[in-house]
Amino acid sequence: MSESGSIVAETAARIFADLADPQEVNRARDGAWKGRLWQALADAGLTLAWVPEENGGSGAELADGFAILGVAGRYAAAVPLAETLLAGWLLSRAGLRAPEGAMSLAPARPEDRLVLNADGTLSGQARGVPFAKEARHLAALAGSSVALVETAACRLNEGVSLAGEPSNTVTFDSVKPVAVAPAPAGLNQPALMLMGCVVRSVETAGALEAILEMTVRYANERVAFERPIAKFQAVQHNLARLAGEVSAAMTAAYSAADAIARADTFDDVIFLEATAAKIRSAEAAQEGAAIAHQVHGAIGFTNEHILHRYTLRMLSWRDDFGNESYWAAALGNHVAARGADEFWPLVAAC
Repeated sequence: MSESGSIVAETAARIFADLADPQEVNRARDGAWKGRLWQALADAGLTLAWVPEENGGSGAELADGFAILGVAGRYAAAVPLAETLLAGWLLSRAGLRAPEGAMSLAPARPEDRLVLNADGTLSGQARGVPFAKEARHLAALAGSSVALVETAACRLNEGVSLAGEPSNTVTFDSVKPVAVAPAPAGLNQPALMLMGCVVRSVETAGALEAILEMTVRYANERVAFERPIAKFQAVQHNLARLAGEVSAAMTAAYSAADAIARADTFDDVIFLEATAAKIRSAEAAQEGAAIAHQVHGAIGFTNEHILHRYTLRMLSWRDDFGNESYWAAALGNHVAARGADEFWPLVAAC
């Protein structure tokens, strides 16, 4: 991590530690903590880190934004930080100014499409848009155009994710955008989905890291038959498996994030890195959640314990921007289309 990335990550970590401690959030009777956390993140310039200063942001590097997301994953806070970062990135790529406040982006599924009509309005439907109900604005990619839309101008359903957070189907029925601009060359829907894949992979890696620490600590504290359960071979085996899943997810996610931070375009290398990261981190989320709950036993399933705050979010993130099954098929088709002679050069390029 660069020096600037380290400073950004440390700033984010201090804010989350002060205002989003998982234990305190889990005991909170209302969502008042969200407002305080969001204000602190915004005041520090973290919510619009990927937006240039001339467009209303703090102008941080892509690597800095990914560092923020890694910290956010370790706290599993239910605020639309990742969505706002992504929306700001999309708007800034088209030269549009990012508004203040929470944002989300559409579409959030590879199969959904939005259309910019001849009269300048937007039409179409986007499913599973994370935190759409809590966002003041949406950044929308419609074909070769990027638009800023007021969420209130759209029709939303009342959907929620596995973690109980807003995950809405957004209907654009001839919605007039606040602003619209052509998308730059190379910024299309596949590129947006790949960027989303890496964002979710980095968050998942951070959450898995926190789960590993939590599970190891619990295994050393929980006593059965007069000794910590971490002394039992079966539990040690599970902890080793969990550590392996965490390591694999972190390696894939941060490799993809580093590749995007260094790249100029979403080429074959980015496609392989991003799809591999989404597939591996999603698999690790499923396996890691199962292992952590097995070690914790019944207590891990209770609302009083913080484990579910992590596992439910990780499992819900698997579906955003295409699940691992979708990307596994896309990766296979991509490699097959290149032919046998191109397979090794394609792999070696990463």
